[in-house]
Amino acid sequence: MTRTTTFLTRRTLLLSGAAGAALTACTNSKSTAETSSAAESEYAETKWRELSEDEWRQRLSPMAFAVLREEDTERAFTSPLNDEKRDGTFHCAGCDLPLFKSEWKYDSGTGWPSFWQFIEGNLGTKPDNKLWMQRTEYHCARCLGHQGHVFSDGPAPTGLRYCNNGAALTFKPTSA
Repeated sequence: MTRTTTFLTRRTLLLSGAAGAALTACTNSKSTAETSSAAESEYAETKWRELSEDEWRQRLSPMAFAVLREEDTERAFTSPLNDEKRDGTFHCAGCDLPLFKSEWKYDSGTGWPSFWQFIEGNLGTKPDNKLWMQRTEYHCARCLGHQGHVFSDGPAPTGLRYCNNGAALTFKPTSA
């Protein structure tokens, strides 16, 4: 499979030394572990889980497909959503499920949109044991599209940082 330079691979990350170490918070990962209760959630019987790879490729940009369907990671500081400051809601780019409210977004300095809270019931998690450490990957509960990883170095009140790929999101501003 051909990749553009827009994506990080584990090899690129590992070979990039100190710069790569700073990016491990939101890097490429694939896990064969079972998904969390999201698979058994209210979304388990949704049409979004029945789409073929070809149907997803037709619906998504190449970058969004790589992130959402192949658990890839976009390059840091490349998403315009990293700088989005308007009131509104961030939705899954795959199926349009609302995931985060704009008031939960903050500048983590990582180069990816980061949030300290998510809309209850709309994310699922699974363990990710790549890169010689255990992380928690999270995904859209409806279409199971990969969003990013959650870490315990976020701000109050949760102390969590949902480090999200901008390519996996769309933003809908609040109507004035």
